[in-house]
Amino acid sequence: MNMEMFKGFQYNAIARDLVMKRTLKNGKSMQFIYTGRTTAEFHTPGNAILGNSDGAPPVAEKTITVDDLLISSAFVYDLDETLSHYDLRSEISRKIGYALAQKYDRLIFRAVTRGARAASPVTKSSFVEPGGTQIRVGTTANASDAYNAQNLTTAFFDAAAAMDEKGVSSEGRVGVLNPRQYYALIQEVGNNGLINRDEQGAALQSGQGIVEIAGIKIYKSMNIPFFSQYGTKYGTGSATNPGTTSPGNTGSFVGEALEDAANDVTGINNEYGEETEFANSCGLIFQREAAGCVEAIGPQVQVTSGDVSVVYQGDVILGRLAMGSDYLNPACAVELYAGTASAPTAF
Repeated sequence: MNMEMFKGFQYNAIARDLVMKRTLKNGKSMQFIYTGRTTAEFHTPGNAILGNSDGAPPVAEKTITVDDLLISSAFVYDLDETLSHYDLRSEISRKIGYALAQKYDRLIFRAVTRGARAASPVTKSSFVEPGGTQIRVGTTANASDAYNAQNLTTAFFDAAAAMDEKGVSSEGRVGVLNPRQYYALIQEVGNNGLINRDEQGAALQSGQGIVEIAGIKIYKSMNIPFFSQYGTKYGTGSATNPGTTSPGNTGSFVGEALEDAANDVTGINNEYGEETEFANSCGLIFQREAAGCVEAIGPQVQVTSGDVSVVYQGDVILGRLAMGSDYLNPACAVELYAGTASAPTAF
């Protein structure tokens, strides 16, 4: 059963493996250091070498705090297990893993978005360090530009160029789109900038980083901020709605609205933004140093037993973890937006 919970978590979680992940041994926060650039100069014979004339490279520190304990639980009644023809506990454990993974995927992607709107934390007189990047998908006032394959391809090349210009490593670059955006891209696989064009069938359609544009591996996820909702948005087209007609009977988890995840919300110790901050967001491109994830308690499962099980004639299955996330190097983060000529503001 424990393994089922871990499988559920690993299957559904992609964000924590795409950013800098560290494990806390003690304490409630972890510090990350930035160093800015310095200069090179020619040596004059006879002069002592005492460090560059501009001084040491500028340094800044970023602290990521662990959010409160995140839990997902279910009560399993013994009689239900006795009367069922399937492994009830394994299925419940898997869904608990999904719930934990989904929550932190969403928060990490929001942290990356915040970084894309931020200036560099490194500041020093006469030195300018690059901050985040925001790229408009398309040129109209319609959010439907976010589904245009050519617009998306152009945005990926722009993002790659921006990261090159800011000195960001080419290793670990990824793009995360919602499923409809991803499928719009692969339908044009012979006509746009996708690499690995020989991939066909399940490999091409998996959305697990098989295809690339400009060296950026492309993933799909229902957990990225997408016009203030997760994954997709149905309704009438506008500046904040791509205008996709709902097929009906979608279920409550499809097109789910973003929640308030600012740091004044109980349980949240980092800043993940309010729902209104993402009204025009429609995709992320980033390198792994864009954000960090600190993990004090990894995904764990606990089950009641003994007298408790006898008294209640069943068991509580509990999944838990303690993590926190925030942006690190804004230069490594790119936010895609559509439906507006003005880039979304920092938060």
